[in-house]
This record gives sequence, structure tokens and C-alpha cells, in this order.
Amino acid sequence: MPGGGPRSRIAASGSAPPYGHERAGATLSLVTTSTPAPPPATAPTPAPGTAPTPGTGHAAAHHGELLQGVFADGAGRPRAGLVTLPLDGPGTRAEFTPSPGAPAGAVAVVPAGRTKAARAARLAVAVCAARTGRPARGGTLRLAGSVPLGLGMGSSTSDVLATVRAVADAYGLRLDPGTTAGLAVRAEGASDPLMLDERPVLFAQREGRVLEVLGPALPPLLVVGCLLAGGAPVDTLALPAPEATGPELRAYNRLRDRLRRAVADGDAALLGRVATASARRAQRVLRQPDFEALVALARRTGAVGVQISHSGSVAGVLHDPAAPGAEARADATRRALAAARIPYTRTFAAGGPRPAPVHPCRCWAERVRGGRMGP
Repeated sequence: MPGGGPRSRIAASGSAPPYGHERAGATLSLVTTSTPAPPPATAPTPAPGTAPTPGTGHAAAHHGELLQGVFADGAGRPRAGLVTLPLDGPGTRAEFTPSPGAPAGAVAVVPAGRTKAARAARLAVAVCAARTGRPARGGTLRLAGSVPLGLGMGSSTSDVLATVRAVADAYGLRLDPGTTAGLAVRAEGASDPLMLDERPVLFAQREGRVLEVLGPALPPLLVVGCLLAGGAPVDTLALPAPEATGPELRAYNRLRDRLRRAVADGDAALLGRVATASARRAQRVLRQPDFEALVALARRTGAVGVQISHSGSVAGVLHDPAAPGAEARADATRRALAAARIPYTRTFAAGGPRPAPVHPCRCWAERVRGGRMGP
């Protein structure tokens, strides 16, 4: 989950700055997961007073970060940024049903208490109504999904993005990633880059913009997931902002350089060292008592490193699937987690081409519902 750094300067219109690669000599015009919205002139123009139809949206979660800290942007200014580890599976489904005659700010959320999603719905209604010329109407927002709350898996961003997509769908629109990122930052104060595709990016989470596209894909990884600190939730926005001193900037920029090289070379071992170093630096704030035990068991089982949520308790032991005996090492990791009394959650593949599932296992949410943790 996102945390730390300067507050957003996204304009009131909800549009984010263009997605750009800030390294000298290279630009990226757009990073997108879906077809950009058509120009307003091509949007359907219903009769005055016609209510939008119900809309649906979906957004994925993630598995914490590979790198998070403070980095120099293209102008040398310090910016909080992060690189997430994608995760297929858990996500949020949203359905927005407009109510004829309801004021734009009247959004009822089911289940109750998802205040960030409700705020996102109101913001998205205003943007979509302005783009289509339709009335801005409130309604009912229903959320469903399997993203555990407070563990650093992007549950808030998943709720917010699914909501924005559902509202846009109700208005017959597909919003571009820049607009979606702007709405997400305004709705929750900071946002994970779940509105983008799975290309690894360094993302300024409190500004809703890409600082750098690191390459086409992460090196292939086999991840054995777990929970540190007994799965205790973390209040993301209560964490202190990362320091922007010269030594901190230099340290994080070295990690950024190494991660860029790991992506370019498809080097899972180098990526693992970067993720471990970033996770260790985060312990100055998180102070998870079982972190060093996780690093030690990763070393014993032949893993290339560990990664964590820098604002939660979810963590992963990273293996190189191309290394001999990778699945046996993953099995050894699960046994070592059980011996260390670190709750195991799931095993999954990330990065590279999308492979077939490597291990049949049930997700964390299913284990909780069944009253059982561990392998």
C-alpha cells in the first residue's frame, strides 16, 4: 500500500499529469490497461434527464512492494515512490446503480464504512457527468471481493479503482489511466499503480504519476507468500514520510538503478537483493519482529530474497523459477515458515510470461474462512 511523501497536487478536474518516463532522452506517452475514453464529442448524447444505466468495474490487488522509498524525479526533486509486486487473484468488484433524482453527493455504500470508495464515486460522477453532459446523480455502490484489509495489498486502491470504473461504465465511458489515477489520489490521499498494466513502474503514489517505466516486465519469480507480525494491520497514512536527505536519496537511487538493471537483464537474483535491501530499510519504521527470521529462512531454502509490504504485514520469499529445483525449494520454504510460526498465505508466479499455476493452494481469505492458517 502507498504511504509517505508530499501531498498530491492533482488539479481539481481530476486529471493527472501525463505519464512520462523522466529519465533523460526517453519518453512514454501513455501507460494503460484499457482503451482510453473517446473524445467527449463521440460520447453518446442521451435525451435531457436520462439517467445513467447501472455500471460495473473490477480492480486487482497486489502483494506489497519490491521497492519503496524516496527518489529524485527528472528535475532532481525528491519524490516518494514505489514499485509494486503484481498479484493475480484477489480483487474488488463494484456495481454502481444510479438513483433518479438523487443528488450527486448521495452515495450509499454496501458494505457500509468504505468511505474512500464513496468519495471516489462522488468524484467520478462529477467527472463523468461533465464529460457526457448527463445529470450528476448519486446512487448505490456495492462492493465485493477478497482483498484482506490492512495488510498492505492495496485494498483501498482496489476498492477505489473498481468504483471509478463502475461509475464510468454507468456513464458509458472508459477513463484513461491519468484521470483514474488523479481520482484515486483525491479519494484516498495516495494510490497504488493498479490502474496501469503489469509493466514495472516507479510510481509517485501521492501524486498519481509514473516517475519511470523500468522495462517491459519483471524477471520471472516464484513467490511464497506469508504474513509478518501475525498479520497485524497497519495504518498506512499514519506512517512517517520517508526522509529526503542526501544520503537517503543516494541510497534509494542506487536501489533504483539496480532494479532497472535487474529488469533489463531478467535477473531474478539481483531483483531479490534489491527487494531485500528495501525491506530491511523499511524495518526502521515497521520493526517487524520476525523479519530477520524470514530473511534467514529464505537464505536457507535457496531463495533470491524477500519482499514485503512497506505499509503492511504481507511478505513474500522470492525464488527464481528457472533455477534447478525451484518447486522443491518453494516446498522447503513453506515448511520453514511453518517451523518459524510465520503464517503461510499462497504461492504464485509473477513477472515474465504468464505461466500456468505452480502450486495448488487456497488464498489467505479462504484459509481464514475455513479457520485455518498455514500449509
